[in-house]
Amino acid sequence: MLLTIVRTMILYTALILSVRLMGKRQIGEMEPMEFVVTMLISNLASIPMQDMGIPLAWGIAPILTVLALQLILAVLSMWNIPLRRILCGKPVILINEGVINQDNLVRTRITLDELTEHLRQREILDLSTVQYAILETNGQVSVFLYPQHAPASAAEAGIRVKQQSLPVTIVSDGILLEDNLRIIGKDRPWLMGVLRNKGCSLSGTLLLTVDASGKIFFVRKERGK
Repeated sequence: MLLTIVRTMILYTALILSVRLMGKRQIGEMEPMEFVVTMLISNLASIPMQDMGIPLAWGIAPILTVLALQLILAVLSMWNIPLRRILCGKPVILINEGVINQDNLVRTRITLDELTEHLRQREILDLSTVQYAILETNGQVSVFLYPQHAPASAAEAGIRVKQQSLPVTIVSDGILLEDNLRIIGKDRPWLMGVLRNKGCSLSGTLLLTVDASGKIFFVRKERGK
């Protein structure tokens, strides 16, 4: 029993490392090659997990081989456009200048119901407002409206807006992130002063962030948390 648990933990760790090396795409955003590799690696790992008669090394070796092959092809596809198109395909235009390309719908096996579903997911009900719809290599559909139907940006509307910046997390679930505190040019006494003004301790703070303008966002932990 203990051996089974140890083998499972080792294979689980190997899978996590493999997925991390492949990148940070979500499942719905994977290229076909990455999706196939992910499914293949998971199947390869399940065999030694269930069959104790298979040496652990024999289970890990195929996983590392598939991962190495995927990484090599990924690097080669960055520099070789024909290879990239073979492995990943290329975008297909479904709507071009407001006209539905029926041949491309047939070629990609996308029905009109599926096309309109993609548009509704982007809150588009009127097809006449769509200038382009492109099926990307990861299966997502990019949609571009005619300029006269697209929402106006602040620049187009002549509105001056404040510059925004990413907030820096200083305290997360009661833990002080020292590196982030140095990034904003503050020290621990400054933070303790902020918490005193909030009437809260470090351990009682769920979240505290600071943006470039010095604005502080503070959330106190609920009691019992």
